[in-house]
Amino acid sequence: RIENSTNRQVTFSKRRAGIFKKAREIGVLCDAEVGVVIFSSAGGKLYDYCSPKTTLSRILEKYQTNSGKILWDEKHKSLSAEIDRIKK
Repeated sequence: RIENSTNRQVTFSKRRAGIFKKAREIGVLCDAEVGVVIFSSAGGKLYDYCSPKTTLSRILEKYQTNSGKILWDEKHKSLSAEIDRIKK
């Protein structure tokens, strides 16, 4: 762990940018569906990237289907649908 908070934040920003760059590259070069989610330790800020031809929700659904791990249940799906309906 980098003890100096300024150096840690600078390293985090540079590495995050590098990871997102690699995610874009593998998506374009290999026609892969890519999703990356990163939470900063300073404040827990969310950073995400998703391939242009898909959504993070679709990628997570595929992950859930292929891994057999349940990420959310029916109650959460119905709440998510209600939120989407209200947004529209």
